[in-house]
Amino acid sequence: MLNQWSHMSLSPILAQWVEAADTAGLTRQQQLYTLLKGAILDGRLAAGYRLPSSRQLAVDYRIARNTALHAYQQLLAEGFLVADRGGTRVAGLMPVQPQPAVDCDAARHPRLSQRAGRLQLRQGEAVLPFAPGLADLNAFPWGSWARQLQRAWGEVSARQLAYAAPGGEPMLRQALADYLRGRRGVLCSPEQVFIVPGAQLALDACARLLADPDDTVWLEEPCYPAARTAMTAAGLRIVPVPVDAEGMAPAEGLWQQRPPRLLYLTPAHQYPLGAVLSLERRLEFLRRIGDGWIIEDDYDSDFNHSHPNRPLPVLQGLNPEAPVIYVGTFSKLLYPGLRVAYMVVPHWAVRTFGEAVESLYRAGQAVEQRALARFLEGGILTRHARRMAPIYQARQLCLRDSLLQAFGRVGRICGGAAGLHLSLLLPEVRDDRAIVRRAAELGVTARPLSEYYAVAEAAANGLVLGYGMADVARIPELVARLAAATGDDARLDALHKAGRQ
Repeated sequence: MLNQWSHMSLSPILAQWVEAADTAGLTRQQQLYTLLKGAILDGRLAAGYRLPSSRQLAVDYRIARNTALHAYQQLLAEGFLVADRGGTRVAGLMPVQPQPAVDCDAARHPRLSQRAGRLQLRQGEAVLPFAPGLADLNAFPWGSWARQLQRAWGEVSARQLAYAAPGGEPMLRQALADYLRGRRGVLCSPEQVFIVPGAQLALDACARLLADPDDTVWLEEPCYPAARTAMTAAGLRIVPVPVDAEGMAPAEGLWQQRPPRLLYLTPAHQYPLGAVLSLERRLEFLRRIGDGWIIEDDYDSDFNHSHPNRPLPVLQGLNPEAPVIYVGTFSKLLYPGLRVAYMVVPHWAVRTFGEAVESLYRAGQAVEQRALARFLEGGILTRHARRMAPIYQARQLCLRDSLLQAFGRVGRICGGAAGLHLSLLLPEVRDDRAIVRRAAELGVTARPLSEYYAVAEAAANGLVLGYGMADVARIPELVARLAAATGDDARLDALHKAGRQ
C-alpha cells in the first residue's frame, strides 16, 4: 500500500514533464533527477516514501529505463534516496520550505555584512568616448601580442597550467624590475616585485596586510573610488585629506590628531583632479610617515605630457628603505581585461609580505605573464608607448581647446600633466550626475566628479573626461553634445560646425 501511495504521488510531479520537450539543454535523465530532487526538498515526496523500481517507473511513464536508473543513482549518491531490501526510499531529510519568487520583505533574508553595505556601487561603463581609465584599445599592437601569447603557449608545461609561481613568473619579475628602473627610477630587485591579478587586488592586499581593522588611512579628497572601496572593505577608518595644486595637503594638526597607519597617494597625476605632488611634499611624507606605510599608486605615469624626458622621481626611488609600497598596472599600455598589476615592496619586507600574499591569493595567468615578459624584454611595450604619446597629447590638446570654447566662461579645466583624462569643474548649480545621464543619452560617456568625494558636502561639481578612446576628428562634436547635456545650447551650433570641418 505504501508503494502504491508513493507511486501515485509521483503522478502530478512527472505527468507534465513526460509530455514536455527538453528544456534548458538538459537531458531527460537530468530533468528527471531535478524534478525528483525538488519534490524531496520541498516535502512533496516525504521521508520513507518508497519509489517504484527504475524498471517499473520506465514502464509506467514510457521512458527509457536508463533515464530512470541514472536519476536514481545520482540521488542515491547524493543521499536524497536510500536503498535496502525493501526497495528505494526517500531519505529522512528536513524539507526546505520554498520561498516566494518575489519577496520585498528584507527581514526574511539574512543580511550582508555592514561592510558590504558601505561599499560603493559602480555600474559598468560602455566603451564610449570620454570614458575615463581607457587607453585606445584599437591602437594596441594585437599582432605582436598574439605572437608572444602563441610562443608562451608553445612552452607551456604542467607548472604553467597549475597556479603560477608565488609572486609571479620569475621572468616577468626580472623584466619588470629592469623596466621600472629604466622608465620610472624605481630602485628594486626582481625579488621585490610581486605580480597580482589587477590593481584592485593590489590595493586590497595593501589594506589587509599593512593595517588592522580600525587603523587610520589617509585618502586624497577627491580620490580613486576603488581605493576607498578597498580600505572600507578592510575595515579601516578613512580620513579624507583635501588636495590642492601640489597634491595632498594635510593640515599641520592632522599629523598629531589622526596619524596615518596607511597613506594613499597618486603622486604622478592625482586622480581625478590631476595635480602633481611637489617634491617638497614627497620628501615631507617620507620624513613624517613614522611607523606607517605609504601606498604609491603610479597608475597614470606611462604618459607624462608636461615633462616626458624628466618626470619627477617616484617616492620609492627617493628612499628605497622607506616603508613605501609602489603599485602599478599595465591597463593604460595593454588592456584592462588582462588583469595584471604589480607591487614593489621594500627589500626588508619581502619575506613576510610575500608569505602573506601567497597565503591570501593564488597566482595565475602564468602564460600571459610569460608573454608580457617578452613584450618588455623585446622593447615592444616601450615602442608602443612612444608611438602613442604624441597621439594622446594631440587628443588632450583638442579636448582642452574644445572645452574652453564650450565652457570657458563657466568652467575650469584641471589636470593634464600626465595620463589620459581631464577634469572639468562646473558651477554648483549644475548637477553633474544629471549631466552625465543626459550625456549618455547623447552617446557620450563621462563620470560625475562629485562621486569621487567621500564627504558629499565638500564635493566639487564637474565631469571627469577620458580621451584615450576619443578620436581627434570627433572631439569637437562630442564636446558639443556635452554642452547640450548641460543646457548650453547657445554654443552647440558653432561646435557642430567645428566638428564637421
